Amino acid sequence: METPPKFISGPARFLDDRIGGANFLKRNLRKIFPDHWSFLLGEIALYTFIILLLTGTFLTFWFRPSMGHVIYDGPYAPLLGVQMSEAYASALEISFEVRGGLLMRQIHHWAALLFVASLVIHMLRVFFTGAYRKPREINWLIGIGLFTLSLFEGLTGYSLPDDLLSGAGLRITQGVLQSIPLVGTYVSFFLFNGEYPGETVIERFYALHILLIPGILLALITAHLALMWVQKHTQMPGKGRTERNVVGAPLLPAFMGKSGAYLLFTLAVVCGLATFAQINPIWLFGPYTPADISAGSQPDWYMGFLEGSLRLMPPWEINLFGTAGGTLPLSVLIPALVPLGLIITGLVLFPFLERWVTGDRREHHIADRPRNNPHRTAIGISAITFYGVLWLLGANDLFAANFHVSLNWTTYIGRALIFIAPALAYWITYRICLGLQRSDAAVAAHGVESGVIQRLPHGEFIEVHTKPSDDIEAHVRGKTPVPMLPSAPDGDGVPPEVARGPLGRLRVKMSRAYGGEKIRLGAGHGDGHGPHGDGHGDGHGDGHGDGYGDGYGHGHGTDLDDRDSPPPARTGPPER
Repeated sequence: METPPKFISGPARFLDDRIGGANFLKRNLRKIFPDHWSFLLGEIALYTFIILLLTGTFLTFWFRPSMGHVIYDGPYAPLLGVQMSEAYASALEISFEVRGGLLMRQIHHWAALLFVASLVIHMLRVFFTGAYRKPREINWLIGIGLFTLSLFEGLTGYSLPDDLLSGAGLRITQGVLQSIPLVGTYVSFFLFNGEYPGETVIERFYALHILLIPGILLALITAHLALMWVQKHTQMPGKGRTERNVVGAPLLPAFMGKSGAYLLFTLAVVCGLATFAQINPIWLFGPYTPADISAGSQPDWYMGFLEGSLRLMPPWEINLFGTAGGTLPLSVLIPALVPLGLIITGLVLFPFLERWVTGDRREHHIADRPRNNPHRTAIGISAITFYGVLWLLGANDLFAANFHVSLNWTTYIGRALIFIAPALAYWITYRICLGLQRSDAAVAAHGVESGVIQRLPHGEFIEVHTKPSDDIEAHVRGKTPVPMLPSAPDGDGVPPEVARGPLGRLRVKMSRAYGGEKIRLGAGHGDGHGPHGDGHGDGHGDGHGDGYGDGYGHGHGTDLDDRDSPPPARTGPPER
């Protein structure tokens, strides 16, 4: 489209006459965005954050962040005459007396859960497609910062109602703080302004929850979107897509229309959940008192890993110089810091470790299909499994009670699974990725199933395959080998600089294992009609290949050996 439509050119001309912004608007309102469905996952986080800001503003009109003691005299009869904090009483008032208050509370809570979930899903999409690579490392780090802050934002908001359930979580927070060597007791005294629970922690959490953390989140989201705008969006491989272009629809009207509809859909889902699915019924838990705790209590899903790790950890502790030197409670310190620390540290370092292993310093604007980098995908699934085991075992008491099994045995099995399950998930994921690559190779070599059955002269029935569509073929053939470091010596037998020394040799070995082409897409050998999947033929083929070659009477075979192929020559940077 050479000339912008009137609904763009009109406002642009109006602003240009006053602030000189026509060229800026015309250029940016026609910015192209890719149309792959997975790119909308990150938008759920943006929309739920907007919902959180709006509903949170509503709740601040009635919530009183005070731990002052009052006697409840509201409409909820079971709590009449019970002493409680002003925070808990105001939360009950919002739930039972403010028009629409309970709905807003539940929208806020469901949006918070969905916000963290969408951040996780968006980060997984970026990780599995390699969209964190150059030039997007800074945006990747911003995303990790958003995820980490969202956990603290959820923790502070979870504690504000001061009911028995949130108080139990606050008690765990205090125990974690005190387990930190040297400074733990000081941090705990500072947060609670003295002995736990003190009289000021709700006020302090309230300030963090509605001012400091949301302000930082808003700044990071703005920076994240600005960097994405400048660096342009990644896109999946396909017809006409290169490292130097973006294929999709313009921001206005296509992408804005799609995003607006998606915002309304997200709002509808959150409101539907808030209307029909009760969450956090604080009136059933009662006010928090440090002497009480409820049975079967569970935190919000994103903090489940902490609950599970605390339950699985053996009761280890170290007494420094006897009891006089202090006690180091490993049973709290390790579960609180190590699992999340491993995941966050791994996410931060992974782009730079991958670049060090592969030697790949090129810019990447075409995203990888997860199957085409099996080791990276297996690492991601392994981390998800590690977190999933901790999350699942955070409810081991409920499993024991409902399935009538020993609580101790659920703990023992969980301790074993925390090591076995990630390793097993890694191996299974790696093999699945290779199998999917074989499937792609079969499509590239033989086409797709047509549904047409043909009988050959010698009586065999086969299904005729047809050439895939251009889009499918371009999507499959968009695969590129994972880069590897050069390791072959030169003509004088001198190894390259990166392969010298013990660390260099280790780096080359890691590069050869991680990189390279695992399954080739190119045609191999074979001229027979061997049955699909047996790898040997039935007297019509040459008996080689991996079972695909081709088995349908087309006389083509494909070498789909899943062993690592010899390292290809290192790919140079793209032309500029």
